[in-house]
Amino acid sequence: MNRVALVASAVLLAACGTVDANDAQRSDDVTGNLSATGAEAAARPGRAPVETSPPNAPHQDPAFAGQTRAPAAEPTEVEVTAVVDGLTSAWALEFLPDGRMLVTEKVGTMRILPAGGGQGIEVTGVPEVDARGQGGLLDVALSPGFAEDRLIYFSFSEPREGGNGTTLARARLSEQGGTAALEDVEILFRQMPTWQSTRHYGSRIVFTPDDKLFLVLGERSDPEPRVQSQWLNSHFGKVIRLNLDGSVPDDNPFVGQEGAQPEIWSYGHRNVQSATLDGQDRLWIVEHGPRGGDELNQPQPGKNYGWPVITYGLEYSGRPVGESITAKEGMEQPVYYWDPVIAPSGMAHYDADLFPEWRGSMLIGGLATQGLVRLTLDGDRVASEERIDLGHRIRDVKVGPDGAVYAVTDRAGGQILRVAPDSES
Repeated sequence: MNRVALVASAVLLAACGTVDANDAQRSDDVTGNLSATGAEAAARPGRAPVETSPPNAPHQDPAFAGQTRAPAAEPTEVEVTAVVDGLTSAWALEFLPDGRMLVTEKVGTMRILPAGGGQGIEVTGVPEVDARGQGGLLDVALSPGFAEDRLIYFSFSEPREGGNGTTLARARLSEQGGTAALEDVEILFRQMPTWQSTRHYGSRIVFTPDDKLFLVLGERSDPEPRVQSQWLNSHFGKVIRLNLDGSVPDDNPFVGQEGAQPEIWSYGHRNVQSATLDGQDRLWIVEHGPRGGDELNQPQPGKNYGWPVITYGLEYSGRPVGESITAKEGMEQPVYYWDPVIAPSGMAHYDADLFPEWRGSMLIGGLATQGLVRLTLDGDRVASEERIDLGHRIRDVKVGPDGAVYAVTDRAGGQILRVAPDSES
C-alpha cells in the first residue's frame, strides 16, 4: 500500500461549481532509461498484470503480445501532500521559471499560485469560453522562450456562431504590482468545422525542440461528427502541427494535397487529452476510448489511427462500434490499450532524479482510476505498468522543478497534489 499523507495548505480559493454529470460518468473524461526498463521487466518474468477487472470487450484479442495488460511494475512507496486546495475544476498546470504555478480552471479562470502555498492571484484578460460539459479553459504552456518573451499558449472551447470549437491562442503574461494580465491575445488556430457539442475538445499543447508545436484535438463525440476523424478536410480527431506563430510548417504531411487541412499531422483519433515528448523528443499521446479501448499511440506523420473504424472498445450501450473490428489495412495499431479504461488526462515523461527508478517512464493521469498510471517502455513497447492510487480523478500531471510529480485533481474544491518518495520507506 502507498503511504498517503494529505496535508491541506492554507490556500483557499473560493471554489463553487460541480462536475458535469456526463463528465463524471463517461470514460472520456473520464525512451529515457530503456536498458534499465528492459532489465526490470526481465527480472520479473510471469509477473501478473496490474489490471485484474474483466474487459468490456472480452471477444477482442490484442494484435500482439504485450499490447494490453502488461506485467505489473514493482510498487512504489510514495508520500502525497496537497500543496494547493480549493481550485474550481482545474484543467492544466504549468510551472513558471521561479517555481510558481500557472493553473487553468475550466470555468474560464487562470491563476498564478505561489510554489509553497498561499493566496494566489487571478490573471485577467482571458477570452470568453464555453464551459458547458467538457468545455472551458483547457491547456496552458509556456513559450520555449518564455524567460525573454513572456508568451504563454493556451487552448479553450471557443463559443462561436452556430456552436463552438477548440481554439489555440497566445498572449503575453504581464505582472505588475501584485496583479497579472494577458496582453496582446492572438488567436493562432481554430478547429474547424464549428460544431454544436459540449464534448471531446481534446486539447494538449506540446512544444518541440525545432520550434514547432503539436495540438491534439477531439472529434466532438456525437455519431455525426465522429466520422470526420477519417476526413482530411476536417480537424476533428486529429493531431495538428504548427509553427510557433500559428503558420503551417512546409514539411507537414498533407501540405499541398487538395482538400486536406494542411495543419494535420495524423488522423483517426478519438479524444486526445494526454500528450508529451519522450527522452528522444518523440510525441506520445493517450486518447480516450469509448467503453474500453483507451489507446497509447506514437503519432507518425500522415498515419491513420483508425477511429471510428477500428477500436478495442464498445459503445456505452455495449453495442459494437461501427464494423466491430480491431484491425484494418492502412490503419495503425495502438502501441498499448486499456480495457477497462483508465480515462486518461494529462501526461508527463519522467526524467528527474527524485525517483531514479522512474526515469524514462510515462506518467498518465487517470480519471476513472483516480491516480497515476506509470508505464515503463522497452523500445517502442510497454514493458510494465504501475497504478499509484491518489483517491481523486487526475486531470493533469507535471514534473516539478524539485523532481516531484504534481497531479491536478478534477473536482470543485480541487487540489494540486505533490507526489514524492515515501520518506519512511
